[in-house]
Amino acid sequence: MRFSFLTLFPTLIESYFTDSILKRAIHNHLISVESINIRDYALDKYKKVDEAPISGGAGQVMKADVLSAALESVRDSHIIFLSPCGKPFNHSDALRLSSKKHITFVCGRYEGFDERVIEEWADEIFSVGDFILTGGELPALMLCDSISRFVDGVLGNADSLREESFESSLLEAPNFAKISSHTSFSPAPSVYLKGNHSKIADLKKRLAICKTKYFRPDLYQVYHTYLGREKGKL
Repeated sequence: MRFSFLTLFPTLIESYFTDSILKRAIHNHLISVESINIRDYALDKYKKVDEAPISGGAGQVMKADVLSAALESVRDSHIIFLSPCGKPFNHSDALRLSSKKHITFVCGRYEGFDERVIEEWADEIFSVGDFILTGGELPALMLCDSISRFVDGVLGNADSLREESFESSLLEAPNFAKISSHTSFSPAPSVYLKGNHSKIADLKKRLAICKTKYFRPDLYQVYHTYLGREKGKL
């Protein structure tokens, strides 16, 4: 799977892939990543990529002609803009997009994009939350990371994808690791230690429901509604 990032700061993108799982995924040719410097497509000798908004106001806007020229190089990809106006990105989006062959993320700066570029080029627009960042690079990397996990072979253990948070509209059950007996921490649930996989699965499901109800009542409501519908079919 190929990921392209249109950005004014390629090093912000490239540095993210120098360690850990995604570095290994690139080494194993499971994914590829390229940074395309928008400034390389500037049309004047000063490499200018922004202008003041014609409506007045503070800040600068990325120029439509420059950004369009850069987008021509990835015309055949699935083009995603990162913007506060976009749909909130979620787990199901990551799973769905992992089937694409080539995704391009357009990373904004300044006051954002000329709206005409979005209208002409965007296949999808996503937001990562109701807050403002200095640029779109971090959100783009977040989406890339999330999508990549669903590409076959990227995770060393495919079981890591099972029982994750947001599967079946529930948060993942609490996790515990072995620790020294000489600590002040309370012991982990004894069921986890007895090797009965059926009982462990049942306990994890109940704990996931409790955790979701406490931390994410909005998500729990979705789960509760879904459960009610499933019972109605019986």
